[in-house]
Amino acid sequence: MNGLKLTNIKKAYGETEVLHGIDLEIDIGEFIVFVGPSGCGKSTLLRMIAGLEDITAGDLEIEGAKVNDLPAAMRGIAMVFQTYALYPHMTVYDNMAFAMRIAKESKEDIDKRVMAAADMLQLTEYLGRLPKALSGGQRQRVAIGRAIVRNPKVFLFDEPLSNLDAALRVQTRIEIANLKEKMEKTTMIYVTHDQVEAMTLADRIVVLSAGRIEQVGTPLELYTNPANVFVAKFIGSPSMNIIDTDIIAAGETAKVKFDNGNETTFPFPVSDSLVGTTGQLGIRPEDFQIATEHDAYVTGTVLFVESLGEVTLLHIVVPNQEETVVAKLSGIMEFHKGQTIHLKAESDKMHLFNSEGISVKYL
Repeated sequence: MNGLKLTNIKKAYGETEVLHGIDLEIDIGEFIVFVGPSGCGKSTLLRMIAGLEDITAGDLEIEGAKVNDLPAAMRGIAMVFQTYALYPHMTVYDNMAFAMRIAKESKEDIDKRVMAAADMLQLTEYLGRLPKALSGGQRQRVAIGRAIVRNPKVFLFDEPLSNLDAALRVQTRIEIANLKEKMEKTTMIYVTHDQVEAMTLADRIVVLSAGRIEQVGTPLELYTNPANVFVAKFIGSPSMNIIDTDIIAAGETAKVKFDNGNETTFPFPVSDSLVGTTGQLGIRPEDFQIATEHDAYVTGTVLFVESLGEVTLLHIVVPNQEETVVAKLSGIMEFHKGQTIHLKAESDKMHLFNSEGISVKYL
């Protein structure tokens, strides 16, 4: 049985449609991450699942039951928001127990579940403190604990780490990963714009753009086999480089030609209909290698050098390319602004898209 099923879900505000038919099935116990640029609809979709936004069209099912018109409090959902929203005059224990008290749960059940959640989140020693006596990370854990004690069918996270500093984000991300293992039968949906959170936490990632799903897959599937240029550039940091190229042969293998006249072959089938068209070649920054002028696929001028110790990032201006190309080379490299550089990559590490930006593997 699906933990969650969305069928042709649409959302409109007046005549403006912001979600254009979302279809998605999530298994019980899956950890799903919604990612996408600001305004893509990921938080709106999460709020519709929670019951905080009305569904304009389509069906939403939780564990087989249609819940379109079910109030939020009756959906078996718990949500952790971007802000902690803790009651400042209540202790950690009382904040976590509040919803259960409102539901008139027994004192024994409240105590049992609060203590279990506090132990899971390493909050036991803080149960008597007020929120003002806690760090930001501890407050976020209290907010998570407040949701855990409700034993939800579906756990929703709306960018819960965005208000934390870098060190706390890493620590809390690890704690959420541990929580995921301990609550293996609870379906979790997590909204974020942080790729590291998505890649490290998700069982599957849902990439959204302009109210539509671009691709759904495991983190490595999206990284290694993006369905289109949007996903290719969105997943990975620095993002994938997209370079215009001419497709000059196809069939069981494809051959492309670069601006400098050099050619390379792709070891997978490509439709003959693409021969003679302009394609888009995707190369991840870490897949570039230093080349000579005679075997280079990309030749350009160094615009900016980021020496990070373990790696060196080169921002390169390439003739006839609108965007700068980024190369990520291991170690400390001695390059300077204005220097000419030649780069290539292994063909099995490159991605080929048609002129509309669709991967030729998905055509």
